Amino acid sequence: MEMHHFFVVGVSYKTANIDHRGKFSLNDTQHHALFLEAQKQKIKDLIVVNTCNRTELYAWVPDSEILINLLCNHSDGDREFFEQIGYTLKGEDGINHVFRVGTGLESQILGDFEIIGQIKQSFFRSKKMGLAKGYLEHFINAVINASKRIKTETKISSGATSVAFASVQYILKNTQNISNKNILLFGTGKIGANTCKNLVKHTQNDQITLINRTQSRADKIANKFPVVVRPYSELTSCIHNADILIVATGAQNSTISKELIHNSKPLLILDLSIPRNVDAKVSEIENVDVVHLDELSQITDITIEKRKKHIPKAEVILSETKNEFLNWLKHRKYIPALNALKEKMISPEKRDEEVKVYLNNCFGFQRKQRIAQKITGQIAAYIRENPNQAEETIDLITDVFELNSAKID
Repeated sequence: MEMHHFFVVGVSYKTANIDHRGKFSLNDTQHHALFLEAQKQKIKDLIVVNTCNRTELYAWVPDSEILINLLCNHSDGDREFFEQIGYTLKGEDGINHVFRVGTGLESQILGDFEIIGQIKQSFFRSKKMGLAKGYLEHFINAVINASKRIKTETKISSGATSVAFASVQYILKNTQNISNKNILLFGTGKIGANTCKNLVKHTQNDQITLINRTQSRADKIANKFPVVVRPYSELTSCIHNADILIVATGAQNSTISKELIHNSKPLLILDLSIPRNVDAKVSEIENVDVVHLDELSQITDITIEKRKKHIPKAEVILSETKNEFLNWLKHRKYIPALNALKEKMISPEKRDEEVKVYLNNCFGFQRKQRIAQKITGQIAAYIRENPNQAEETIDLITDVFELNSAKID
């Protein structure tokens, strides 16, 4: 009988810089291929959280090696590099980590609640691929509940603080006469759209230009804000006219190369993508200043300092919701063994043919089901009332009845 444990494996901003964790970032093709391999390995529960700050796998599996291999096989990172910058968490340590991530307590910008939306999307993707068959849904719902409670019962998310907000704050602090500068925003995904919103709100600049490979997405944003949309074919000329270039393309490779820049005046470039979408050689150009995501995320202002005061209360809420889930899990993990016992009583194997004939003659199938249900129900009640003897009880039942059921921890 193979024991399953909960594991977290991954890399994050705490263990790796933007270039290093970019090696383990997954594009859609890699993400899908990882899921297909997980299906072949008959993994029931797996979620992949892939953001600008972290790439992590959460799953109930027999060994963490399974998840490490999945990540290394389907990203641009390798096992040797993972050993240097990656981490593995098991059991309650892993569960606690996921609660902290989902509630914004582990975010690079404290209290950033965008992460819970990203976890939700990751879960829906797993469910669509048939990789949320066990405890994962209840687990993620518990994390979502903790996030909601912390957001409503504390002020840890008060004030505007996000990567998009931090980028605009950096521009305001480091650029004079911002309202007269030509600003070019390249990339109009979620981060790009939020950055555009913050630019319009805080800069009072009417010279903001948007470019996106798919122009219709930029047009959609332009319908909401007073900005100008240019076609992708005009990228080079727009860069030439820009004072500030914000790159939020979110591609797996560089989208801004040295060859695209022919500026004679100073140019500030903010790269909000992971992996880096601004080629390293761009920094070699005279009068060009490149600022990357990690530098922006480290900006600490009054808002962050205020948020830190609410950490203790947030951690109390997190502890309450986590313990509720752990209590639920403690009782649920014995269900496979009890179901196996019930099945054994209802449908004995051929070698137990005499038992099968006897039970059918004495009780009939329906009555036999009721008896099996009553017996397993009493065992479950005993385990709830005597949690310290639960493991011993299940092991005894498993050995006596020669059950074949997976245990989950």
